[in-house]
Amino acid sequence: MELNDALVRRLVDAQFPQWAHLPIRQVVPGGWDNRTFRLGEDLLVRLPSADGYAAAVAKEQRWLPVIAPSVPFEIPRPVAQGAPTPEFGRPWSVYGWIDGVPSSEAAIGDLTGFAREVAHFLTELARVDATGGPLAGSHSFHRGAHPRFYDDEVQRSLVVLGGAIDTVAARRVWDDALITELTAPPVWFHGDIAPGNLLTREGCLSAVIDFGTSGVGDPACDLAIAWTMFDDDARSAFRADLPWDDEVWARGRAWALWKAMLVAAGDSGSHDPEAEARSAREVIERILADAP
Repeated sequence: MELNDALVRRLVDAQFPQWAHLPIRQVVPGGWDNRTFRLGEDLLVRLPSADGYAAAVAKEQRWLPVIAPSVPFEIPRPVAQGAPTPEFGRPWSVYGWIDGVPSSEAAIGDLTGFAREVAHFLTELARVDATGGPLAGSHSFHRGAHPRFYDDEVQRSLVVLGGAIDTVAARRVWDDALITELTAPPVWFHGDIAPGNLLTREGCLSAVIDFGTSGVGDPACDLAIAWTMFDDDARSAFRADLPWDDEVWARGRAWALWKAMLVAAGDSGSHDPEAEARSAREVIERILADAP
C-alpha cells in the first residue's frame, strides 16, 4: 500500500472535516514503523506502515497523556484517533506537531551533557506509575522483556558474522546477559531511544517522540544508545546518572549487540543495508571494547 499525501487527504477529509482546509505534506524521513505527514502548521498524522505496528496507536492514545506530566521533556500529544477504512485498514493518529531537529541531524556540541539529559528523561520515565500499563510483549516487539527472547536470531547472526567480527567476545557479552534474571519491579520504558527519536533545540534535548514500542517492563532496552551514539565520556556520564545495576547494563549491552549483529548480518530490512551494516560493525566493536 502506498502511503502518500492523497491517502491522508481522503482520510482526514472523511473523518475530521474540521481540518479539511489544512495542507498536507509528507515528512521526510518519515520513520520506519509509521509514515508521518504534516497537517497544517500545528498537527501531524501518523499511519502505521504495516499491520504489526497498528497496536501502538491505541497504546499511545491511552498512555501518552498519563506519562506526559511526569517527564522533563516534551512528548507527543494525541489529538485524535482515526478509524480503519476499506482503503486503509488500520487505526491511525493525529498528534500535535513538535518543533525540533532530530539528534541524528543536529550539531550537539556537548555530547556528555546531552547524554545526561537522556538519562534524566529515562530516570523520570521509570518513575511514572506503571500500574495497569502495557506489559512487554508483541506490541513492544518484546522490548522490556528479557533479551533472551531473541536468542535464536543472535545465534544465527553469530554464524553469519564468523570472520567479520570477534564472535568469541560477542558470544561472551550475550551469554553474560542470558544468565541475568528480571527481579526488579517493571517500570515504564520507551523501547526505541535512538537519535532519530530525540529532538533537539540549540543542541539540547527538547522532546522524545515515537512511543510505539513503549511499555512496562525491564528498562535495559533503553540503554542501547550508550553504544550506538555516545562516546566513552558521554557513556560514562549516562551510566552514572541512571539508577540501574550491572545486570541491567549487561542486558542493555545485549540489546545493543542483538540489533547491531542483526543489521551487520543483513537481516533487518534496513533502508540502506550496506551503509547500515558498516555502521553496525562499528557499534559492535564499541560494545565489545566496552564490555567487562
